[in-house]
Amino acid sequence: MFEKLKELFKKYEEIIVYLIVGVITTIVSWACMFFVNIVIFGNPLHPTATQNLVLSAVSWTSGVAAAYPMNRKFVFKSQNANIMQELGKFIMARISTLILELVSRQILGAIGVDVFVTTLIVAVLVTIGNYIFSKLMVFRKK
Repeated sequence: MFEKLKELFKKYEEIIVYLIVGVITTIVSWACMFFVNIVIFGNPLHPTATQNLVLSAVSWTSGVAAAYPMNRKFVFKSQNANIMQELGKFIMARISTLILELVSRQILGAIGVDVFVTTLIVAVLVTIGNYIFSKLMVFRKK
């Protein structure tokens, strides 16, 4: 039984570690967002549009900042010496999936899908998109 689990982990290691890193990234992203909401805005339950914009920017930026080094080291085990080029590709890929998220939210909202289902669908699409971009464009093995 233990050997079978080890075999399965080895087979799906990259995806399993990617999902774990995703959870950690989400925690970092949310923690930074809530920290800013508490410290700068006084923790309103219903932030203004401007506050929401700032909180979203903080959340996205901190998420990307946390995700890159963990994906580089633990998921894709990159050996690329040109870190700045790799980081640039990573940021561009994340901007692409941010646009995917924004467009998907608008489309799903326009056709009447509720916010909870929309959030789940968008999270799945963005996670798959981030993985594909990272695997094929950012951390591509030579």
